[in-house]
Amino acid sequence: MDTSDFSKIKQAAGPFATAFVDVSRATENGEHEHELRVRAAAAQLSEQGAAEDVVETVVRVLSAPLDRPAPVGRLVVANAGGVVLDEVATVRVDRPVATWGPLPDLAAWVEHRDSTVSFVLAVVDHTGGDVAVHLSDVPTALDAQRIQIDDERVADVTKVPVGGWAQKHYEVRSENVWRDSAEEVVEAITSYVRAGHRLVLLAGDPTSKGLVRERLESSTAEVVELSSGQRAEDGGDAALQQAIREALMQQVVQRRLGVVAELKERLGRGEAVAAGVEAVADAFVRGQVDTLLLDPSRAADAELDPSRHEGLELGEGVPQQPLRADQALIAAAVLTDAAVTVSPHQAMRGEPVAALLRWDQPAVGTQDS
Repeated sequence: MDTSDFSKIKQAAGPFATAFVDVSRATENGEHEHELRVRAAAAQLSEQGAAEDVVETVVRVLSAPLDRPAPVGRLVVANAGGVVLDEVATVRVDRPVATWGPLPDLAAWVEHRDSTVSFVLAVVDHTGGDVAVHLSDVPTALDAQRIQIDDERVADVTKVPVGGWAQKHYEVRSENVWRDSAEEVVEAITSYVRAGHRLVLLAGDPTSKGLVRERLESSTAEVVELSSGQRAEDGGDAALQQAIREALMQQVVQRRLGVVAELKERLGRGEAVAAGVEAVADAFVRGQVDTLLLDPSRAADAELDPSRHEGLELGEGVPQQPLRADQALIAAAVLTDAAVTVSPHQAMRGEPVAALLRWDQPAVGTQDS
């Protein structure tokens, strides 16, 4: 994932309270269950020594009502100055987080966000299309456009052929309208692709999908045609929703497999790669890390001692003492604009973390303490 989402943390000073909690209220006892989850998070923060005013800030944010269908997870990071980060997503929180320490505890949120996908959904027919930008963990579109040709041209498309010389005339006019409609849809899609949304899911009428896809061949978009889904007012096509979920899951799997394949190739060559907490920390000192890979549970069990890595930037006021490796290395990634992704430790030669580097440079080794 792109760590620019955490940019607000760069200028913040610890210690930090971090809470990642299920804030759903969908069940019959939803309000009570939600209150218990928030209380549990507050109690854990207090037990770890969090300041009372910081705990109150976290509780206030987690208690605020949200008009969203379950499941809903909310991430809150706060310090003495107030809320540093507040994020909401459609996600089940099976392992809630409530920690107080010198660094934010972001690994669980990274693990979730690493499985989200930004995409353009275009549902098209002969009279236009519905084009929208989505993030897979947000239930509503981030932005949307409806393309609809005017009533007179719709009549050309829907008019029943009468045979004879007039039939060919109507066929030509209809085909022209279909092409014009496809051009307008492509223009809308392209505007979103240029904004950075590279994945396009294309659904709707087969002929219209073909016309749109043909016109997108020269773009940088990755176009996936869905077999289900027609343009409808209610957007309630269950088959379409299932096709979207399957396409997005395939994208996540392909992305992660691609990262693992690149990691293995670099490890095999011994070039532009680092594996293990110490080697990755040294690479951060040199500003080499392009992408940090971590196994969240394994990295949480490992330690990193900043005093062994002179020049390792972790933020204001971070003590020079052993820290959780996942927290320290994610902080280093945020401060150096490196990406972060999740990978199983088996793919990293059994190490809890690894890194794809911006350039190759022989490691100088960890300094002696």
